[in-house]
Amino acid sequence: MRDFAAIDFETANGKRSSVCSVGIVVVRDGRIVDSIYRLIRPAPNYYSSFCTAVHGMTCRDTDSAPDFPQVWREIQPYIGGLPLVAHNSPFDEGCLRAVHELYEMPYPNYEFHCTCRASRRVFGRSLPNHQLHTVSEACGYVLDNHHHALADAEACAVIAMKIL
Repeated sequence: MRDFAAIDFETANGKRSSVCSVGIVVVRDGRIVDSIYRLIRPAPNYYSSFCTAVHGMTCRDTDSAPDFPQVWREIQPYIGGLPLVAHNSPFDEGCLRAVHELYEMPYPNYEFHCTCRASRRVFGRSLPNHQLHTVSEACGYVLDNHHHALADAEACAVIAMKIL
């Protein structure tokens, strides 16, 4: 793929609508041309200990952050017309659909591609697993800040440029 936007959400709890951060990396003509990272006040607004253990965020990080509709109005022009790419896309697409539904926003039926599925096709059993950090390293990108939405989106973008 030469033109796409890699996207990654982190959530505050077990609800897909509880997005608390988003990372977007825009790729045009096979080059990264833009990146966006935003904190989001989650809905519902509480953090599970499991999610905090994964990404390290708490209510203190997002209590003053804007709600999803405000963040999405800012981000949407960057990704308009581009296919979206995510590692384990059913999760990120599920989050995006859930927050659109929660806020009664029309969902524009984004075209999603999954680098995790692509990794299974391309690398098969040659990798010990198809987790983001493993696949990104196989594609030449060392993911130092795993579970930070922008770092994960950057890793996903590199993978997509190599194997999609």
